[in-house]
Amino acid sequence: MTSDVLVAGVGMTKFAKPGQNAPYTEMGAAALRDALADAGLPYDAVEQAYAGYVYGDSTCGQAVLYKVGMTGIPVMNVNNNCSTGSTALFMARQAVQSGAVDVALALGFEHMQPGALTSHWNDRPSPFDAFDAETDDLVGHPEIPLALRYFGGAGKSHMEKHGSSLTDLARIRAKASRHAVNNPLALFRQELSPQDVLDSPMIWEGVMTRLMACPPTCGAAAAIVVSE
Repeated sequence: MTSDVLVAGVGMTKFAKPGQNAPYTEMGAAALRDALADAGLPYDAVEQAYAGYVYGDSTCGQAVLYKVGMTGIPVMNVNNNCSTGSTALFMARQAVQSGAVDVALALGFEHMQPGALTSHWNDRPSPFDAFDAETDDLVGHPEIPLALRYFGGAGKSHMEKHGSSLTDLARIRAKASRHAVNNPLALFRQELSPQDVLDSPMIWEGVMTRLMACPPTCGAAAAIVVSE
Protein backbone atom coordinates (compact mmCIF):
# COMPACT_ATOMS: atom_id res chain seq x y z
CA MET A 1 0.00 0.00 0.00
CA THR A 2 1.25 3.47 -0.86
CA SER A 3 -0.21 6.87 -0.10
CA ASP A 4 0.21 10.38 -1.44
CA VAL A 5 2.24 12.42 1.02
CA LEU A 6 1.59 16.04 1.94
CA VAL A 7 3.37 18.58 4.14
CA ALA A 8 0.53 19.81 6.32
CA GLY A 9 2.43 22.29 8.48
CA VAL A 10 5.84 23.77 9.15
CA GLY A 11 7.47 25.74 11.95
CA MET A 12 10.82 27.41 12.47
CA THR A 13 12.61 29.45 15.12
CA LYS A 14 14.64 32.56 14.47
CA PHE A 15 18.21 31.46 13.89
CA ALA A 16 20.96 32.90 16.11
CA LYS A 17 24.69 32.88 16.67
CA PRO A 18 26.04 30.42 19.28
CA GLY A 19 25.63 31.87 22.75
CA GLN A 20 22.68 34.03 21.68
CA ASN A 21 20.26 31.10 21.31
CA ALA A 22 17.85 29.34 23.62
CA PRO A 23 18.70 25.74 24.62
CA TYR A 24 18.01 23.19 21.89
CA THR A 25 15.12 21.74 23.89
CA GLU A 26 13.32 25.08 23.83
CA MET A 27 14.10 25.85 20.17
CA GLY A 28 12.98 22.38 19.02
CA ALA A 29 9.80 22.46 21.09
CA ALA A 30 8.89 25.91 19.75
CA ALA A 31 9.34 24.77 16.14
CA LEU A 32 7.23 21.67 16.81
CA ARG A 33 4.40 23.66 18.39
CA ASP A 34 4.39 26.09 15.45
CA ALA A 35 4.28 23.23 12.93
CA LEU A 36 1.33 21.63 14.74
CA ALA A 37 -0.51 24.95 14.81
CA ASP A 38 0.18 25.47 11.11
CA ALA A 39 -1.15 21.98 10.35
CA GLY A 40 -4.19 22.40 12.60
CA LEU A 41 -3.42 19.07 14.27
CA PRO A 42 -3.15 18.07 17.93
CA TYR A 43 0.17 16.71 19.20
CA ASP A 44 -1.29 13.25 19.83
CA ALA A 45 -2.03 12.92 16.10
CA VAL A 46 1.71 12.46 15.44
CA GLU A 47 2.50 8.73 15.19
CA GLN A 48 6.26 8.76 14.54
CA ALA A 49 9.02 11.35 14.88
CA TYR A 50 12.40 11.73 13.20
CA ALA A 51 14.69 14.19 14.96
CA GLY A 52 17.73 15.40 13.04
CA TYR A 53 20.81 17.01 14.59
CA VAL A 54 24.58 16.62 14.43
CA TYR A 55 25.91 18.44 17.49
CA GLY A 56 24.15 16.72 20.37
CA ASP A 57 23.93 13.61 22.51
CA SER A 58 22.22 10.36 21.63
CA THR A 59 18.60 11.06 22.61
CA CYS A 60 18.22 14.80 22.08
CA GLY A 61 15.14 14.13 19.95
CA GLN A 62 13.31 12.60 22.90
CA ALA A 63 14.36 15.51 25.12
CA VAL A 64 12.80 17.97 22.66
CA LEU A 65 9.56 16.05 22.14
CA TYR A 66 9.10 15.48 25.86
CA LYS A 67 9.07 19.26 26.36
CA VAL A 68 5.80 19.21 24.40
CA GLY A 69 4.52 15.97 25.91
CA MET A 70 5.04 12.22 26.17
CA THR A 71 2.72 10.25 23.91
CA GLY A 72 4.64 6.99 23.65
CA ILE A 73 5.42 7.24 19.92
CA PRO A 74 8.70 6.00 18.41
CA VAL A 75 11.32 8.75 18.21
CA MET A 76 14.23 8.13 15.83
CA ASN A 77 17.34 10.29 16.11
CA VAL A 78 19.08 11.07 12.80
CA ASN A 79 22.69 12.22 12.39
CA ASN A 80 23.80 12.28 8.76
CA ASN A 81 25.97 15.41 8.71
CA CYS A 82 24.88 17.94 6.05
CA SER A 83 22.19 15.51 4.84
CA THR A 84 20.58 15.24 8.29
CA GLY A 85 17.55 17.44 7.60
CA SER A 86 16.75 15.91 4.25
CA THR A 87 17.26 12.42 5.70
CA ALA A 88 14.81 13.04 8.55
CA LEU A 89 12.24 14.44 6.09
CA PHE A 90 12.81 11.50 3.72
CA MET A 91 12.21 9.01 6.55
CA ALA A 92 9.03 10.78 7.68
CA ARG A 93 7.77 10.76 4.10
CA GLN A 94 8.66 7.10 3.70
CA ALA A 95 6.74 6.18 6.87
CA VAL A 96 3.62 7.90 5.53
CA GLN A 97 4.01 6.74 1.94
CA SER A 98 4.31 3.11 3.02
CA GLY A 99 1.03 3.33 4.91
CA ALA A 100 2.69 2.61 8.25
CA VAL A 101 1.38 5.90 9.70
CA ASP A 102 -0.84 8.79 8.64
CA VAL A 103 1.06 11.55 10.46
CA ALA A 104 4.83 11.79 10.94
CA LEU A 105 7.07 14.53 12.25
CA ALA A 106 10.43 15.62 10.84
CA LEU A 107 12.19 17.86 13.36
CA GLY A 108 15.66 19.39 13.19
CA PHE A 109 17.76 21.56 15.47
CA GLU A 110 21.35 22.54 16.19
CA HIS A 111 22.85 24.01 19.37
CA MET A 112 26.39 24.78 18.24
CA GLN A 113 29.60 26.22 19.64
CA PRO A 114 31.36 29.28 18.20
CA GLY A 115 34.36 28.86 15.93
CA ALA A 116 35.32 26.39 13.23
CA LEU A 117 33.77 22.92 13.23
CA THR A 118 35.89 20.39 15.11
CA SER A 119 35.69 16.74 16.09
CA HIS A 120 34.28 15.97 19.54
CA TRP A 121 35.37 12.31 19.55
CA ASN A 122 39.15 12.23 19.51
CA ASP A 123 39.61 8.91 21.34
CA ARG A 124 38.51 6.76 18.36
CA PRO A 125 38.85 6.57 14.58
CA SER A 126 37.04 9.41 12.84
CA PRO A 127 34.59 8.56 10.03
CA PHE A 128 36.40 11.34 8.15
CA ASP A 129 39.88 9.79 8.35
CA ALA A 130 39.87 8.51 4.76
CA PHE A 131 38.10 11.63 3.50
CA ASP A 132 40.58 13.90 5.29
CA ALA A 133 43.49 12.02 3.76
CA GLU A 134 41.98 12.56 0.30
CA THR A 135 41.44 16.22 1.13
CA ASP A 136 45.10 16.57 2.11
CA ASP A 137 46.13 14.95 -1.17
CA LEU A 138 43.72 16.77 -3.49
CA VAL A 139 43.32 20.15 -1.79
CA GLY A 140 46.30 20.71 0.49
CA HIS A 141 46.32 23.96 2.50
CA PRO A 142 46.51 22.43 6.00
CA GLU A 143 46.48 25.95 7.44
CA ILE A 144 42.79 26.34 6.44
CA PRO A 145 40.07 24.81 8.70
CA LEU A 146 38.86 21.44 7.43
CA ALA A 147 35.24 22.42 6.73
CA LEU A 148 36.42 25.27 4.51
CA ARG A 149 38.83 22.91 2.74
CA TYR A 150 35.95 20.46 2.07
CA PHE A 151 33.57 22.96 0.53
CA GLY A 152 36.13 25.40 -0.80
CA GLY A 153 37.96 22.49 -2.37
CA ALA A 154 34.75 21.45 -4.12
CA GLY A 155 34.31 24.99 -5.39
CA LYS A 156 37.91 25.08 -6.60
CA SER A 157 37.40 21.77 -8.39
CA HIS A 158 34.27 23.15 -10.10
CA MET A 159 36.26 26.16 -11.26
CA GLU A 160 38.97 23.95 -12.72
CA LYS A 161 36.59 21.49 -14.40
CA HIS A 162 33.84 23.79 -15.62
CA GLY A 163 35.35 27.26 -15.80
CA SER A 164 33.24 28.83 -13.07
CA SER A 165 34.72 31.83 -11.32
CA LEU A 166 34.86 33.45 -7.92
CA THR A 167 32.40 36.01 -9.27
CA ASP A 168 29.93 33.20 -10.06
CA LEU A 169 30.12 32.04 -6.45
CA ALA A 170 29.69 35.62 -5.26
CA ARG A 171 26.50 35.89 -7.33
CA ILE A 172 25.14 32.78 -5.60
CA ARG A 173 25.88 34.26 -2.17
CA ALA A 174 24.24 37.53 -3.20
CA LYS A 175 21.13 35.68 -4.39
CA ALA A 176 20.89 33.92 -1.02
CA SER A 177 21.00 37.28 0.72
CA ARG A 178 18.07 38.53 -1.37
CA HIS A 179 16.00 35.62 -0.07
CA ALA A 180 17.15 36.22 3.52
CA VAL A 181 15.98 39.84 3.41
CA ASN A 182 12.42 38.53 3.18
CA ASN A 183 12.79 35.93 5.94
CA PRO A 184 12.34 37.43 9.43
CA LEU A 185 13.76 34.22 10.94
CA ALA A 186 17.08 34.35 9.05
CA LEU A 187 20.27 35.19 10.95
CA PHE A 188 21.73 37.53 8.31
CA ARG A 189 19.21 39.80 6.60
CA GLN A 190 21.41 42.36 4.88
CA GLU A 191 21.14 42.30 1.10
CA LEU A 192 24.54 41.92 -0.52
CA SER A 193 25.75 42.58 -4.02
CA PRO A 194 28.25 40.25 -5.71
CA GLN A 195 30.84 43.00 -5.25
CA ASP A 196 30.13 43.14 -1.49
CA VAL A 197 30.90 39.42 -1.33
CA LEU A 198 34.09 39.79 -3.38
CA ASP A 199 35.25 42.74 -1.26
CA SER A 200 34.99 40.81 2.03
CA PRO A 201 38.26 39.43 3.48
CA MET A 202 39.78 36.62 1.44
CA ILE A 203 39.88 33.32 3.33
CA TRP A 204 41.38 31.30 0.49
CA GLU A 205 42.96 33.29 -2.31
CA GLY A 206 40.94 32.97 -5.50
CA VAL A 207 38.56 30.43 -3.96
CA MET A 208 36.56 31.85 -1.04
CA THR A 209 35.89 35.10 0.80
CA ARG A 210 34.56 35.39 4.32
CA LEU A 211 31.02 36.14 3.16
CA MET A 212 31.00 32.83 1.26
CA ALA A 213 31.57 30.88 4.47
CA CYS A 214 28.66 29.70 6.61
CA PRO A 215 29.23 30.37 10.34
CA PRO A 216 27.95 28.11 13.14
CA THR A 217 24.26 28.87 13.61
CA CYS A 218 21.65 27.71 16.13
CA GLY A 219 17.97 27.14 15.45
CA ALA A 220 15.21 24.61 14.84
CA ALA A 221 12.61 23.70 12.23
CA ALA A 222 9.82 21.14 11.96
CA ALA A 223 7.50 19.71 9.32
CA ILE A 224 4.30 17.69 9.79
CA VAL A 225 4.01 15.09 7.02
CA VAL A 226 0.62 13.45 6.45
CA SER A 227 -1.25 11.08 4.14
CA GLU A 228 -3.90 12.50 1.86
